[in-house]
Amino acid sequence: MQLICDGLDLCDAVITVSRAISTKTTNPILEGIKIVAEDGIVTLSATDLELSIEKKIKAEVKIEGETVVPGRFFGELIKKLTNERIELKLNDNNSLKIKYTDSETIIQCFPVYEFPCFKKLESNDFFGIEQKNFKNLINKTAFSVAIDDTRPILKGCLFEIENGKIKTVALDGFRLALNSQKIKESNLSASVVVPARSLNEIAKLLDDSDKIINIYFQRNFLMVDLEDCIITTRLLEGEFINYKQIISSEFETKITINKKQLEDALERASLLSKIGQNNLVQFDIRDQNLCITSRSEIGNIKENLSIVFKGKEFVIAFNARYFMEALKVNQEEFINIKFNSAQNPCVITPFDGDQDRYLYLILPVRLMKG
Repeated sequence: MQLICDGLDLCDAVITVSRAISTKTTNPILEGIKIVAEDGIVTLSATDLELSIEKKIKAEVKIEGETVVPGRFFGELIKKLTNERIELKLNDNNSLKIKYTDSETIIQCFPVYEFPCFKKLESNDFFGIEQKNFKNLINKTAFSVAIDDTRPILKGCLFEIENGKIKTVALDGFRLALNSQKIKESNLSASVVVPARSLNEIAKLLDDSDKIINIYFQRNFLMVDLEDCIITTRLLEGEFINYKQIISSEFETKITINKKQLEDALERASLLSKIGQNNLVQFDIRDQNLCITSRSEIGNIKENLSIVFKGKEFVIAFNARYFMEALKVNQEEFINIKFNSAQNPCVITPFDGDQDRYLYLILPVRLMKG
């Protein structure tokens, strides 16, 4: 194998595929990046057996071939050569010579046959969606997945696809996030669970454009086609929680509030709750006013916010982080928050009442009496 390519293009490809390099493995080959040169194209790929990323760049290919380089070292080196024209030449002893200006580096490569095969999906089951909408879908839900292994299925996001819409749900036992977006070019009906870790890496590769991308399904895999970049992930197996049973259809109390004012007040109040290491904030709802308080051994904070209030007055407490993370991904000026009691979950919904568009459910923290 021998090729010449632009250092910036190669660096971009290495950074992209490195997102799939395994960080915890006993198999060294999963720490590698596979390089294939043919027909004026260089294809780089990496995988941790759950997530696989493939990126193509143009190059002057003098001799076709393939190899697997140590991913971390190769990536760090190429990042420092973005202004160079780089020549890669594979020798007979499977060592790769990297030439740039009047300098060179030689690294020993892994055997190509040890690298796992890159899963190619050939399926008619797909849907199209604008990049910005798919990015929003992920960013507005994936933060709510479980992070422990108690229930592995909850480390993923549920995708429900039907009637020209995709709905994504994530929950961890303390909160739930739901968001939906319109899709295009599909009559697909499906329900799958996608690992949140894969979705977060996919989101980093998406831009905020209106360009349509295709998402493919086949057996236990999902593939995102970005033309010069293909991301494939395994799906999680198992039955997702029936989230619809968790969300109440009726609420006794509703408040409407400025989202930014609430977010700012919670951030200030949480300064003390973090010192107390319980992250607890208390909501006192009465007389068209929301009073947020937090306490620790060094003092207390009280924030008063004007609200539009309908229902009964009561006091309820929450983990401030759960509330702030739900607000942070929301760009609307006003939101509704609905309650039933101090022991039941509250939900955050759009001001226009369309909770099918998005919904965030948060469980309260039980207050100690006295």
